[in-house]
Amino acid sequence: MLVEDVEHVVGLLRLCGRVRATRGGCTGCGVISRRVHSRYVRTLADAPIAGQRVELALRVRRFFCDNSGCEKKTFAEQVPELTAPHARRTGLLRRMLEAVGLALAGRAGARLAARLGIVVGRDALLRLVKALPTPLLGPVPVLGVDDFALRRGHRYGSVLVDMATHRPVDVLADREVDTFAGWLSAHPGTEVICRDRAGAYAEGARLGAPGAVQVADRWHLWHNLAEHVENTVRAHRGCLRASATPVRGVDDAGDADEDAEPVVVPTRELPIMTRTRERHRVISERAAAGVSMSAIARELGLDRATVRRFVRAENLDELLVKTRQRASLLDGFTDYLHHRWAQGVRDAAALTGELRELGYRGSDQTVRRYLAPLRDGRAAPPARPLAPTVREVTGWLLRPSAALEESQRVRLKQVLANCPELEATAGHVRGFAEMMTQRRGDRLEDWLTAVEADTSQPELARFARGLRRDQAAVTAGLTHEHSSGAVEGAVNRIKMLKRQMFGRAGFDLLRTRILLA
Repeated sequence: MLVEDVEHVVGLLRLCGRVRATRGGCTGCGVISRRVHSRYVRTLADAPIAGQRVELALRVRRFFCDNSGCEKKTFAEQVPELTAPHARRTGLLRRMLEAVGLALAGRAGARLAARLGIVVGRDALLRLVKALPTPLLGPVPVLGVDDFALRRGHRYGSVLVDMATHRPVDVLADREVDTFAGWLSAHPGTEVICRDRAGAYAEGARLGAPGAVQVADRWHLWHNLAEHVENTVRAHRGCLRASATPVRGVDDAGDADEDAEPVVVPTRELPIMTRTRERHRVISERAAAGVSMSAIARELGLDRATVRRFVRAENLDELLVKTRQRASLLDGFTDYLHHRWAQGVRDAAALTGELRELGYRGSDQTVRRYLAPLRDGRAAPPARPLAPTVREVTGWLLRPSAALEESQRVRLKQVLANCPELEATAGHVRGFAEMMTQRRGDRLEDWLTAVEADTSQPELARFARGLRRDQAAVTAGLTHEHSSGAVEGAVNRIKMLKRQMFGRAGFDLLRTRILLA
């Protein structure tokens, strides 16, 4: 191309030129022709220079096609790396806009392009992104799979990740068994499948790639164990008083008579516990009559997950334990309230201010409701020693001893010394942690047998039964080096892409950005 003239106006640089080639190749059949049909000026937008728009006014020729069998009678000459048939932008500018569209999508991409000196609309950017071809997919020896929300609570998709490159290789429109199995059948060569504990992916992998080794993710295994350990600690919350320390107030002057006979404030059953009893009765009756969980949920106006929790509970006490031990913002501050009440302080607002200096984050209404039973003239119970919370003890049990502070090790030792059940829990947790960190999946069967034989660990026994249903994949997860960490990273990245597009991207656009961005 020969530049013949340069025109400059405010914000625009116009380059005028012509093509010097003596012949052109037909864009239909490729035959070279020298017969010129006509000439015309073609306008192309190019990459900006110093923040100014650049426009090419290129004088090109149209040739006759000498191939009588070609559908094209005439064709316009093209400049390699500069023009394309029917294109209004140069190849360089198109690649720049494709990169901007992949990174920022429509609105944000159009704003950035304007700052760079490129005039483009958000819809044009999205059209460029949608037109991009997806990369060719070869065999994926180690595949990771997980679901993500297209519309939370309604529609979910599946992302497939090459665990060797940590790049998504495909996106499925749902998380159904047949869809995943069909994809595996159409793309043979997968030897290892990393997944979470979802049954759909397990069944899809069994049908679509029966020879592949399924590997359960270790993070999900540990997370599931942590939930059951927390429930175990919650069921033995009374044992946590062993590591108690005396209450320290901001002002210990004017203590009440320590020899006074305390009057314990009577407690009544919380409304939520009464509601739990009634729901358990109704749901149990409906389930015993053969009514499905979905029908029960519609009838009672409950979420299906809530109905499933009631149906799968072994007894009412299991549900009441979780309800009874529900945490309150006042946990850890009630003894201080009793201490100040015994000193004659009755102003709930003033007591709330003192509690906030100690770390309380609730409202004064919570304090007023707690003090209401004390305002009938009865004495407050004596301040009881503080105890570690369920969450604290759970964290101590799940962390290695070397990662705990000395004070935490001492308090945990005191808790375990006063609760044989939690001592047994700690032993089982250590055994599972050793299996996971040392990749000793061959010990899983012995661990499961020991937990199932321990009658003091109903929560861990429930966890063990869940592992039994997926034991082969769990054993592989505790043995192989593969995990689903890269898949979880891809899911987090998908959430970011969805937020960029305000959650309104169609599946095709979202899939393109996931695979190419």
